[in-house]
Amino acid sequence: MNTRLKLLAVGLSLLALSGCARNKPIVDTQGIDMVQYRQDLGECRAYAQEVNTGGKVAGGAAAGAVVGGAIGAVLNGTKGAQRGAGAGAVTGAARGAASGRQEKQQVVKNCLRGRGYRVLN
Repeated sequence: MNTRLKLLAVGLSLLALSGCARNKPIVDTQGIDMVQYRQDLGECRAYAQEVNTGGKVAGGAAAGAVVGGAIGAVLNGTKGAQRGAGAGAVTGAARGAASGRQEKQQVVKNCLRGRGYRVLN
């Protein structure tokens, strides 16, 4: 498998994993109607799905490839540039996926706070 296909496979895997991540806010449930909370949580999670995780993965991969390629070129010419770009793309994609997950979690927490819940984490 060539390097580009490997990077594509890793990027798609990261994207799939980031979509599976569940936002698990910890909320003080004292005096809370749990039926209403579950409904609000579902609506807040739906808002969080609007975060463009795929864009963050792609942007991270592109930025990582540029930086990694430049460093690789300085250290080992053309061959180093190719390897550096590959390594940088994988690292950048992982960072982008993590950033997307974090942003989704923050959206859910902010949404719940906006609805009057006391989010503890």
